[in-house]
Amino acid sequence: MPALSDQALIARYDKPGPRYTSYPTAVEFHAGVTADDYAAALGRADALADEPLSMYVHLPFCEERCAYCGCNVVITKHREVAARYLDYLDIEIDLLAAHLPHRRTVSQLHWGGGTPTYLDADQLARVFGRIHQHFTFTPNAEIGIEVDPRVTSAEQLTMLRGLGFNRLSMGVQDFTPQVQEAVNRIQPYDETRALVEHARAIGYPSINIDLIYGLPYQTVESFNETLAQVISLRPERVAVYSFAFIPWMRAHMKYLADEHMPGPAEKLSLAAAARDAFLAAGYEPIGMDHFALPGDELARALRARRLHRNFMGYTVQTARDMVAVGVSAIGDVAGTFVQNTKKLNEYYEALDERRFPIERGYALQTDDLIRRQVITTLMCNGHLSIADVEAEHDIVFADYFATELAELSAPEGPAEDGLVIVGDEAIEMTPRGRPFVRNICMIFDRYLAARVGGAKPVFSRTV
Repeated sequence: MPALSDQALIARYDKPGPRYTSYPTAVEFHAGVTADDYAAALGRADALADEPLSMYVHLPFCEERCAYCGCNVVITKHREVAARYLDYLDIEIDLLAAHLPHRRTVSQLHWGGGTPTYLDADQLARVFGRIHQHFTFTPNAEIGIEVDPRVTSAEQLTMLRGLGFNRLSMGVQDFTPQVQEAVNRIQPYDETRALVEHARAIGYPSINIDLIYGLPYQTVESFNETLAQVISLRPERVAVYSFAFIPWMRAHMKYLADEHMPGPAEKLSLAAAARDAFLAAGYEPIGMDHFALPGDELARALRARRLHRNFMGYTVQTARDMVAVGVSAIGDVAGTFVQNTKKLNEYYEALDERRFPIERGYALQTDDLIRRQVITTLMCNGHLSIADVEAEHDIVFADYFATELAELSAPEGPAEDGLVIVGDEAIEMTPRGRPFVRNICMIFDRYLAARVGGAKPVFSRTV
């Protein structure tokens, strides 16, 4: 990690930038990509009948909104709203299957939200049953779900395990009472521990816990206590996310007082505390913001430099196409990104007409595919083989990226700052540079210049 006293380094790299869940990023999506374009992309994808798919299901409901949340959620205590949603989700799953008559195998299924366990056990079984009616799973499929320990019952976990779910991701963020109160998420440690212990007892082989640093009132001392509590649970994986404070996009974040938020240097100290704690506990750093036990699939994939990433996160599955269902869900199919509408009424209206509820998307061009490989590989593995990019895309890397290579190696640039090593055969992030991997990837982003520095911010800050 950079020296915490190196304020000049922090100041140089603390700027708005993407997280690169995708490249191009979602801000490039536009309404010119339609339901017809998605249907055509599914037709192309269906031709790859022997390849498995990844699938994402968005279940957007929550009873209350957490103040840090940047997800597309529906806040309601009226359960009939969710019941109606499931009727339309059935229609979308049926429609998707109809467009994939020859490609029905899934290697990765993930349910996110919202809070998927807002649904009761019977409703969760119903959603899985509709998927399983049309699709089959590979023997080693990842079948995961995000759960909120505050609203998740032992009955739900037992039922989900019986269906075949083998991965749980539990939100924690921080166990400090003052922080929890500030972000409207009261979640005692004992409550979370009890759910983890039950999941272990009924045979879940992989549990992930999510943390966030940069929340109001967090200090290194208090966060270290949370880290010790999480380590005591010994989850196979941990995600430690930087808080994306974007009040210009999420109005509810305006109620978080700026004066109680950690500054850039303190945020970096919080990140360093997490890294130190998990490394000392035997975890290995994964990608940008994850940690995993050495025997976990992610750790093994990273050591072999074959870690992958999609809209659902880091994975060892290599499915080239990801389909997605549910309001606001994003798919990546045959070189086309598509996103469903965020509004329930528009979602229902489209499905009443038996058409995909696509609001926007993006069709990748050749340059996008080249840059996506560079950015995704650096984000995942911290190492880019130049020969691999040249072979995949028939380019001369030094010519194609002459401007970017010059920027990496410029005076007071990332290479001179010790963040990255630029060689003739590879580009490699250093341990010092890992917290700034987004900044390195930004150099390869040809859209970024038009998206920063405007009157209205687009991205959260990188530190």
